[in-house]
Amino acid sequence: MPARQTDAAQHPFGAAVGRLVEEFGRLPGIGRKTAERLANHILSCPKADAVALADAIRQVKESIRRCKVCFNLTEQEVCSICRDPRRDRQIVCVVEQPKDVSALEAAAAFQGTYHVLGGRIAPLEGVGPEDLTIGQLVRRVKQDGVTELIMATNPTLEGDGTALFVTNLLEDLPVQVTRLARGIATGSVLEFANKEMLADAMRGRQQF
Repeated sequence: MPARQTDAAQHPFGAAVGRLVEEFGRLPGIGRKTAERLANHILSCPKADAVALADAIRQVKESIRRCKVCFNLTEQEVCSICRDPRRDRQIVCVVEQPKDVSALEAAAAFQGTYHVLGGRIAPLEGVGPEDLTIGQLVRRVKQDGVTELIMATNPTLEGDGTALFVTNLLEDLPVQVTRLARGIATGSVLEFANKEMLADAMRGRQQF
């Protein structure tokens, strides 16, 4: 029997609760004590509430997909941002993950559209350009007449390297490539930046 199942079986409330604790413990930022508290909450709450939570998790895994235009998360083929006629489709902000779109949208300082790469080039982790949506981005720039590409990859070594790689691919195309201003501290990620910091960085973007 695998170690995880053995540990679950040893829980004083039984294997089912032990498995629940272990699954909660696999979530980001959740330690053993927090996992135990969450499991105890599920045990003590009305059955309907627990079933509603389980159903919400199942539904989101079944209904959420990648937007066929920008690769953001959506319930439809094309996300609400790409469908919005008020958005400037000639300005595209390139980010690493869907959570970065959420962070920038909360800042309410950008009225263009997005392109989600699905990560960043990280050779040591086995992630190359072919694993990202870089090819789709280049085709989008060519086909949609994009005039400005804002590289909003995270200000890390890998994020900067990814931005430089994309910029080199587009050097022969008539598109201006800009970078978010360094209002965001190097080494941080967009997900944890506050709204004011993100808004200042977007407004103060510079030529790459």
